[in-house]
Amino acid sequence: MEMRGKRILVCNCDETIPLDAGRLAKACQAAGASGELELNSQLCRAQLGNFQDAILGEQPVLIACTQEAPLFSELATQDNPAAAIGFTNIRERAGWSAEAREATPKIAALLAEAALEMEPSPSITLVSSGVCLVYGTDERAIEVGRQMSSRLDVTVLLERPGEIVPPRIMDVPIFRGTVRQAKGHLGAFGVTVDNYAPASPSGRAALAFEAPRNDAFSECDLILDMSGRAPLFPAPEKRDGYIAVDPNDPVAVQKAVFQLADMVGEYEKPRYIRFDADLCAHSRARKTGCTRCLDVCPASAIQPAGDTVEIDPHVCAGCGACASVCPTGAATYQLPAGDGVFQRLRTLLEAYRKAGGEDPVLLVHDTRHGEDLIALMARGGRGLPARVLPFALNEATQVGIDFLTTAFGYGAAQICFLIDPAKRDELTGLASQIGVAETVLEGLGHSGGRIHVLDHADPEAVEAALFTLDSRPAPAAGNFLPMGGKRSRTMLALRHLHDRAPEKPEILPLPGGAPFGSVEIDAAGCTLCLACVGACPTGALLEDPERPWLGFKEEACIQCGLCRVTCPESVIALEPRLNFTAAARDTVTKNEQPPFHCIRCGKPFGVQATIEHIAEQLAGKHSMFAAEDQIERIMMCEDCRVVAQFQSKDNPFAGAPRPVPRTTEDDLRERDVEEARAKLLAERASTNGAGNKT
Repeated sequence: MEMRGKRILVCNCDETIPLDAGRLAKACQAAGASGELELNSQLCRAQLGNFQDAILGEQPVLIACTQEAPLFSELATQDNPAAAIGFTNIRERAGWSAEAREATPKIAALLAEAALEMEPSPSITLVSSGVCLVYGTDERAIEVGRQMSSRLDVTVLLERPGEIVPPRIMDVPIFRGTVRQAKGHLGAFGVTVDNYAPASPSGRAALAFEAPRNDAFSECDLILDMSGRAPLFPAPEKRDGYIAVDPNDPVAVQKAVFQLADMVGEYEKPRYIRFDADLCAHSRARKTGCTRCLDVCPASAIQPAGDTVEIDPHVCAGCGACASVCPTGAATYQLPAGDGVFQRLRTLLEAYRKAGGEDPVLLVHDTRHGEDLIALMARGGRGLPARVLPFALNEATQVGIDFLTTAFGYGAAQICFLIDPAKRDELTGLASQIGVAETVLEGLGHSGGRIHVLDHADPEAVEAALFTLDSRPAPAAGNFLPMGGKRSRTMLALRHLHDRAPEKPEILPLPGGAPFGSVEIDAAGCTLCLACVGACPTGALLEDPERPWLGFKEEACIQCGLCRVTCPESVIALEPRLNFTAAARDTVTKNEQPPFHCIRCGKPFGVQATIEHIAEQLAGKHSMFAAEDQIERIMMCEDCRVVAQFQSKDNPFAGAPRPVPRTTEDDLRERDVEEARAKLLAERASTNGAGNKT
């Protein structure tokens, strides 16, 4: 059987999965497969030759088994290293279930999803040369440092040590000091130490130290924190290369030692978040608007950087909370890259529906805690219900309003999030997105309570919650493509849900903080200074360079509040809501006033009401505008105002008249005139003298 150009190998795992080859082939063909299904029962043992024959062909191969993936990969390396093979788990996720005989549509959907080609995710490189800081308080830190010194370049730093017997051989450097500040990541940590002093070699009965100093700075690749104090970093478990342990727990200490001893070399780490600063709505002109990502990042990997934020990919642990709450899509999750998550979602739900499945429940889980619980339920309990479609992500907290609305738009009846109990404090962002989605569903008449969070550590509790879910009819499924960025995808899904909703309100109120809404402007107090237009990061507020006018496009508004905090008149208010009318996509006028015409040239400029108000307030009341010609300058355009100022008699910039430039022609002309005058005078004098003689 082929699906999306891949050859599919299915095994019923020694007949422990009750698969009907004919029904499954028919379901897969409805989901887009072609050809006959060859059902194996011992693909990894007696029928291993079927796998070997498949990888010798030119087609990529998809194997419906993950348990024996290492065996299949090893054989592929030997028989055909160029073979493209992939794996998907239909056993624990569907076949080992109390409802396995009803799970045929789900198995077809899981195969269709796995047949998709995903765009590879970008990555970064971390380099560790093994320079390790052991931070402790007593002999235990020294002993651990000596234990690690054969593999790492170790330095021991003791915080306020007591009476410690000096080691017979100083085989690791020992210092005293208190870490005041720590920063960085695996391969590039930096610590600032106060009361810093190296151990003195002359200590006899107890370690002695030289004169201390503050603000000492040191760099290292790894940190083992045995101080027993508060961790040096927020969310310490997410900081690669940093391990904080209880010094009184020897098992935890030894586990940390073994872990750090192997952290030497180059490591590839996914670049979890792609950030587009042009879409960031954090700040404008030192006015803060959106802080959603800063508020939810547990690892402090995000910091303000002027008008935007900056995400350190070396520190980012990939929880995805920032991508979940970002209203513009400036922060997008890249594991998988591109729109891979939405392509998987569309394929899974569409294939399930075409294969005959109804009212699916989407189970969103991570690839660690979630997959472990699913495996335990399948092996020791009833497994997953037939209508529950598992959807694995790197982190369940990475999804936002676009994912939720798109899932319902593709026909999901309910969504369950399977969350690691240790990560309950990371649910703030996801909870806000769930709140908006539930409000939308309830407002459209689909009834609320369709999104559930399961944060149990006990597989029996998860199993019971899934099997006791009430049945909800799924919204009418759409087939729209997940095109564009986060905002575009969300609006596509929302319009689809609204068009096929039991109720179709034109305006749907939303809770505060929702990334949709209107901007209300008190036109009576608005001076049309248009500061809000310059502050708006999404172009929701618009101006017209030809006239005093303020427009608004609601569909572009993300309710960041930058316009409100920027407005000097404080006449702007936010109204969270969803506007399903055509007006949301059109530009509407929020304020418009006639322009003032220059009294000198007639050019329109400014706002008539504003200019008249300023002139009225200043005329005769301010020393600079006591004379009539001075107040008239306020009512002139910028060009005429300059001309009038220079033409005024009391022009403060006026100087002495400029001298007339002289040329050679001027000098020659004056000489000729002088010579002619002298000649004329001489002639007159000669004439007068002759007359006197007669």
